[in-house]
Amino acid sequence: MEAATGTGCSARKLAACVIGGIVLGASVLALHIAGPVSVPSLPPLDAVRRRLRRRRRRPVRVYMDGCFDMMHYGHCNALRQARALGDELIVGVISDEEIKANKGPPVTPLHERMIMVRAVKWVDDIIPDAPYAITEEFMNKLFDEYNIDYIIHGDDPCLLPDGTDAYALAKKAGRYKQIKRTEGVSTTDIVGRMLLCVRERSSDAHNHSSLQRQFSSGHGQKVDDGGSGSGTRVSHFLPTSRRIVQFSNSRGPGPDSRIVYIDGAFDLFHAGHVEILRLARELGDFLLVGIHTDQTISSTRGRHRPIMNLHERSLSVLACRYVDEVIIGAPWDVSKDMITTFHISLVVHGTIAENMDYAKDDSNPYAVPMAMGIYHRLESPLDITTSTIIRRIVANHEAYQKRNEKKEASEKKYYEGKSFVNGE
Repeated sequence: MEAATGTGCSARKLAACVIGGIVLGASVLALHIAGPVSVPSLPPLDAVRRRLRRRRRRPVRVYMDGCFDMMHYGHCNALRQARALGDELIVGVISDEEIKANKGPPVTPLHERMIMVRAVKWVDDIIPDAPYAITEEFMNKLFDEYNIDYIIHGDDPCLLPDGTDAYALAKKAGRYKQIKRTEGVSTTDIVGRMLLCVRERSSDAHNHSSLQRQFSSGHGQKVDDGGSGSGTRVSHFLPTSRRIVQFSNSRGPGPDSRIVYIDGAFDLFHAGHVEILRLARELGDFLLVGIHTDQTISSTRGRHRPIMNLHERSLSVLACRYVDEVIIGAPWDVSKDMITTFHISLVVHGTIAENMDYAKDDSNPYAVPMAMGIYHRLESPLDITTSTIIRRIVANHEAYQKRNEKKEASEKKYYEGKSFVNGE
């Protein structure tokens, strides 16, 4: 019985093998008769992974707003830090009306402030006429229309006239990030320096050291109330090599680059400066900017200049997207040796400047490039100088004095309660 069962199993296995062989042979024969069949090829694994990464990760877009009135290196450093928190930085420039309602009259109008913000090399796009307060409606517009991921602000408080936090809604939504405030400068501080200039000039006080020397020698938290009862903080910016590196460009000129050179004080860096730098950059491949020393400026424009010291002015120029490199403390005269050393192809100067009598002097600083035929005079697009900005302050002296007194009180409170914030 057992032998019969074993024989039956063997027969069934043999039959299955025969049938399987017939089916396989028929399939092979059919494929041979029909010809080759195309099988869709799969993409390489690396290509699939890249495609998935692109779908999964879109650029992180961050938003930062501000008045950017009398834009300075502190504003630029804030924008640099904000850009580091994302892939694209969108900047809201607050309208003149909103600034006037919340802080007092702006020194520079909206169109000039937009020129300044657009020129900062870390800015990807701007939103003009942004509101001072982040309302729920505007916040949703940022998220839905502009695809903003995070709203950025410094660690200093930004309060509305009613005392509430201007960024409360963004914080509540979990879409707020904070950066470190840049020490040593603010628009309030700069306006205060100019008001101090005006008071010192009018009083004609004896034994007053030059403001320029006070600024350049870093007189810490020095305060001068000029008899007005309102303290004015003199510059206490502490320059570091790291900050200069953060603002600098890593690229140098190529061996065949056309290097354009322009020099000046670039004090109270303004829209007029930006526009002449833009035109100068268009004349070559590499724009080298010479920034004169505090002592040079004082000797040519008076002891109350410059308002901003050499390092402050250098950072403002370095932040400009049209500038490739700066000479910190450039000589007054453009010499043959300097032209050779930096391989300068063209020396340019604008038609609007503080000192336009240089050509009449015996010591014309551009005599050498003129003789070499590499000097070019550029038509300045805007009729703005550092004196223009100062005149705006003087013309509206009382309004800015009141604005500063209010702002100085809040800044004093910030400095007194300040704690360390980790940041760049």
